[in-house]
Amino acid sequence: MGKFEIKTRKNGEFQFDLKAGNGQVILTSEGYTTKSNCLNGVESVKKNSQDDSKFDRKTSTNGKPYFNLKATNGQIIGTSEMYESEASRDNGIESVKKNAPDAEVSDLT
Repeated sequence: MGKFEIKTRKNGEFQFDLKAGNGQVILTSEGYTTKSNCLNGVESVKKNSQDDSKFDRKTSTNGKPYFNLKATNGQIIGTSEMYESEASRDNGIESVKKNAPDAEVSDLT
């Protein structure tokens, strides 16, 4: 089962990582100024991860595929790692869809 890990960045902002059952990070959030906003971001991922149209499939300037997950308002709530292939990126999206809805939240702050 997946889990969200909330941590504090060096600059004092909060961020979360969504990890798959194997411990691999599959989605990383932006920085949030408050923990409550970070927790709202987690809830937004849980909700929006079930709508395929919220996944923005992209290719970086160095040619590596990745994706962003967007909220209803169009704001990016999470970004994936860089993948070696589009198939790997699509597997990452499926992993977010599978793991996010029931993932527990682990507060490491």
